[in-house]
Amino acid sequence: MAKKRPRPFSEENKPYTKEFYHYPGTLPGTIILDENAPQPVIFLMDYDQTRVIHKQLKTPEECIAYLDQESVSWVDVQGLGSVDILQRLRDIFDLHPLVLEDMVNVPERPKIEDYEDQLLIIARMIVPKERTYGFHSEQVSFVLSKNYLLTVQEEPEHDCLNGVRARISHNKGIIRKQGVDYLVYTLLDAIIDGFFPVLEGYGERLEELEEEVMVNPNRQTLQKIYQIRRELLQLRRAIWPQRDVINSLIRDGYEHISEEVRIYLRDCYDHAVQVMDMVETYRELASGLMDVYLSAVSNKMNEIMKLLTVVSAIFIPLTFIAGVYGMNFEHMPELKSYWGYPICLASMATIAGGLMFFFWRRGWLENYSTIKHD
Repeated sequence: MAKKRPRPFSEENKPYTKEFYHYPGTLPGTIILDENAPQPVIFLMDYDQTRVIHKQLKTPEECIAYLDQESVSWVDVQGLGSVDILQRLRDIFDLHPLVLEDMVNVPERPKIEDYEDQLLIIARMIVPKERTYGFHSEQVSFVLSKNYLLTVQEEPEHDCLNGVRARISHNKGIIRKQGVDYLVYTLLDAIIDGFFPVLEGYGERLEELEEEVMVNPNRQTLQKIYQIRRELLQLRRAIWPQRDVINSLIRDGYEHISEEVRIYLRDCYDHAVQVMDMVETYRELASGLMDVYLSAVSNKMNEIMKLLTVVSAIFIPLTFIAGVYGMNFEHMPELKSYWGYPICLASMATIAGGLMFFFWRRGWLENYSTIKHD
């Protein structure tokens, strides 16, 4: 086991470009753990049509008694912070070294791998944040065999699979009448459906930003648009290969996926396509908001320049008059006249008022009241 290499940027500073890779020359099957990964918590759900067992396991070995039974056994491991537990799970489930590597070295691109008696599926789960915008993203790995399903999540805090657990516990639908492949379908369907609440939040944010861009764009508006574009890019990178995984389960005829379950997976594939369409639509809207923002800022600058031009045009003749009568020549008209000063001021006020009336009639002063500072 190797510790996870230090990253040049923190998770907060670089959450959208983080990719996993091995150093050149690393042995196949090398496991790299994150030092901050939470300790694993293991849950077991063993069920058939008549009964269900749901409990937390103290040790991985407690699940061995359930794996060879005719019932469906779902072992859910939440957390990747223990080398010892991961090695014991590898021995219990007879995992190929590359399977354990893909499950532990996160993040992996969503994919599917066939290992004869086991089928590995890598998926990415999206969970909306509470009381704020954004989402949590984590990898979920499936190891599918004849009578059991092993799932491994990055951490136990965020999960969108409680609906599936409730259906099993309360015997809703046909899930307890089906096999392990149907359980895999329901989990994948829950993961795909978990994208919709997140995208609904982005739709609301885009509507708010659209109004903000049109009314009063500022520097914070630009930062919000840029952040949404980056987050939507991460969603796109999560759902695009996930759609290919579901399509492969439908088309490639894996031994562990029955023909009946493939029919259900078509609906899951349709949901994935809907998510992709929404992501692409919102990305286009975000790009359009960027263009609208630049146009609004440009128009705002033009209005400011027009205002400055109007002010300059008003003061040019006044400056000319003040400059003429400010010259120190002895013989100048009206220089010693009693009414010279009032007449000069009246003339300057008349010129300024006439120019203001002219600009108002032309409609050049209509939008000045809406100009605001950032």
